[in-house]
Amino acid sequence: MEEHNGFGTLYVVATPIGNLDDITLRAVKILNSADLIAAEDTRHSKKLLAHLNIHAKLISCHEHNETHKSPRFIQHLKDGKNIALISDAGTPCISDPGYALVSQAAKQGIHIIPVPGCSAAIAGLSASGLPTDSFYFAGFLPRKKQQLQHAIQKLSKQTATLIIYESPRRIISLIELLIDIMGDRSACLAREITKLHEEFIRGPLSLIQKTLEEKTSVKGECSLFIQGSLMTLTIDDSQLEQILIERIATWKTGTSALARHVSDEFNLPRKTVYEMILTLSSKI
Repeated sequence: MEEHNGFGTLYVVATPIGNLDDITLRAVKILNSADLIAAEDTRHSKKLLAHLNIHAKLISCHEHNETHKSPRFIQHLKDGKNIALISDAGTPCISDPGYALVSQAAKQGIHIIPVPGCSAAIAGLSASGLPTDSFYFAGFLPRKKQQLQHAIQKLSKQTATLIIYESPRRIISLIELLIDIMGDRSACLAREITKLHEEFIRGPLSLIQKTLEEKTSVKGECSLFIQGSLMTLTIDDSQLEQILIERIATWKTGTSALARHVSDEFNLPRKTVYEMILTLSSKI
């Protein structure tokens, strides 16, 4: 183990997201020699450590106590103890606890070393079949509908491949809302990555939605990868408003058809265009 200015070192250790064989040799070494292991769920982590035949002192560090316990961990580090930070699965701080502790340690000048390994976001992206040269990690989106809609509206303008985490209970309703706001884009749903029932569903969002609806139940945390916006023409709201005013004056085949035509032409969310048409039509 390494020391820095007399302080101990905080190791941010990635652990398997399913298959325990994915643990790295370096992670095993760090966990085996750490003075303390800060774990998201000590009960869960005991199973991993037992599998690795590691006996170390575990202290819980989860989203509900992390801020409260961080000063205690910082003091241990200042006393020269080395701490390994782990979450239940994957890389700490990536939609998992750890940020409060790492942030405080950084401010105190404590040496922080990442021990890289598994991440559902990167593992799923690599097998998604979608562009990987640029991606935007959104993690878990808000649960309240109004906030969720606003978040999706903002994401719809991203040109990078989108990465979203969601629970199996809400994944179908989320996909339905994504289609409504950003259109039926190419996507990939990764479920149970590295586990026995690992599944990748690739195709339009509507196909993924249909496939999930046909299942008796959806299990396992879901990682959703969505093709970014292909918008080549950039227009602001005032420009869109002017275009719609001109089209409404001559359009003959209905509001929905006009919304579909304009959204396809400028690669804009159909719902956004439709709502603006309704607003403008009431004023004309």
